[in-house]
Amino acid sequence: MQNFHPEIDPKTVRLMDELGYVARSIFHMREQSIDEAGLSFAQYQVLMHLFFAEQMGNQGELNPSEISDRQGVSRNTMSAFIRNLEDEGLVERRLDPDDRRRFNISLTENGRSLVGEYMHDHLATVGHCFSALAPDEQETLLVLLQKLGRHVMAVRQEMVIGNR
Repeated sequence: MQNFHPEIDPKTVRLMDELGYVARSIFHMREQSIDEAGLSFAQYQVLMHLFFAEQMGNQGELNPSEISDRQGVSRNTMSAFIRNLEDEGLVERRLDPDDRRRFNISLTENGRSLVGEYMHDHLATVGHCFSALAPDEQETLLVLLQKLGRHVMAVRQEMVIGNR
């Protein structure tokens, strides 16, 4: 490695590998926790975002842009997710009363029921993944990941600006 980049600390490459391994493992376990639902985890996440928006009490609808931003996927990808979920009868779209050029997405009764059916197992899986860490270690990890995330976003932005 140091032949290619003499200043690189080999530990950073190891951190990248470990972070990738853990993230892929957790992703795989999340997928398995909802396998029976017949949805991808990304589709289930759309349903969860809508479910939590309802539970917060202030809105039961989100527009596709809000959902794609929350999930970190493109607008086109989100449109495909929503179309599939709509075909399955899990979500419905309505014109936005404030802006008739846009529409909002909400859960159907079937969508709400499906989220409720798998939520317990999904949350148990997530909780079990992080049970290896004490509460203070979880908090430290959260702070460090947020710090790393902000830095990665800044680096990404620099790369976008540099490619113009």
